[in-house]
Amino acid sequence: MSELKRTPIFPAYEKVAKTIDFGGWDLPVQFSGIKEEHEAVRTKAGLFDVSHMGEILVTGPESADFLQTTLTNDITKLAPNKAQYTFMCYENGGTVDDLIVYMLDKNEYLLVVNAANTEKDFAWLQEQNNFNSNVTVENISENYAQLALQGPNAEQILQKVVEEPLSEISFFRFKKDVVMKGIDGTALISRTGYTGEDGFEIYLNSENGKDLWNILLDKGKEEGIQPIGLGARDTLRFEANLALYGQELAADISPLEAGLGFAVKLNKEADFIGKEALKQQANNGVARQLIGIEMIDKGIPRHGYSVYQGDTEIGFVTSGTQSPTLNKNIGLALVQSAFTEVGTEVEIQVRKRRLKAKVVKTPFYRR
Repeated sequence: MSELKRTPIFPAYEKVAKTIDFGGWDLPVQFSGIKEEHEAVRTKAGLFDVSHMGEILVTGPESADFLQTTLTNDITKLAPNKAQYTFMCYENGGTVDDLIVYMLDKNEYLLVVNAANTEKDFAWLQEQNNFNSNVTVENISENYAQLALQGPNAEQILQKVVEEPLSEISFFRFKKDVVMKGIDGTALISRTGYTGEDGFEIYLNSENGKDLWNILLDKGKEEGIQPIGLGARDTLRFEANLALYGQELAADISPLEAGLGFAVKLNKEADFIGKEALKQQANNGVARQLIGIEMIDKGIPRHGYSVYQGDTEIGFVTSGTQSPTLNKNIGLALVQSAFTEVGTEVEIQVRKRRLKAKVVKTPFYRR
């Protein structure tokens, strides 16, 4: 069996976390317990090791033109120190990946992609690169450690190790070359996240990641900081209706079906891969849509469970759990568009039984 990959921060928590194989990575699923960790992020602050995420650098005089043809959002709306959520799509409109693109400088962009997709995304971008030496695509994931500090107390904690005022970084903006107390080198700090809370993602040299992890846990004690695993990361993102690749998005699920059309700019001048297929979906209406469901009967809707109305199978659950914040059994499901109105009753096939549920508004949780 091949060895699981480990992040540069792994040695800091290997003795205190319960870890699992997550897409070939040995990552913490929980520290003190999923519910407690979830609550810590909603009410105080949580620290995540997300160093498994992939980083791809795109540079060169025609890098913006290249990204306009490979990404669905409009790169021309970016300026240095701004970030953007976007997709890479296949010709049929299905999703290669969802990602965040950071404009570091003119002709210099950092793409942060899903861990399990890093190699695939890198190969895909190289394959689409018809700009020869005018565009360089590099997988620089090994160079980075990435920490996410999320929750209402995140800014207060991070400010203790950063001299410049973090309040100047607004949502989906970032600063690079930030000096941090007790850490060699500099970091890129962005106000982004995957929890529905305010917070930051910090990119720094991989060899300094472990030190920063320990410093933040120490400095944030007063504010109630806790280390957080993948279990709570999933329940947090799910309550805030943030898509997970492989569940709400996939090669056969388009961003429009997933309700994420805000990051698909069909009116931008450049033709991007998948534009025609997505245009047709937008003009004709999608045949299926992502909805929120809340269980009426007792039971938890899990990924892959079938959704019915009467004897007709109308779709499937993409994600589901017992919400720690709402204390309700809820899910996201991709169903035929005729059954998406709020209040519509449906049934979920849970093992051998069909359990009643209803369509509800999303996101389930708003800060």
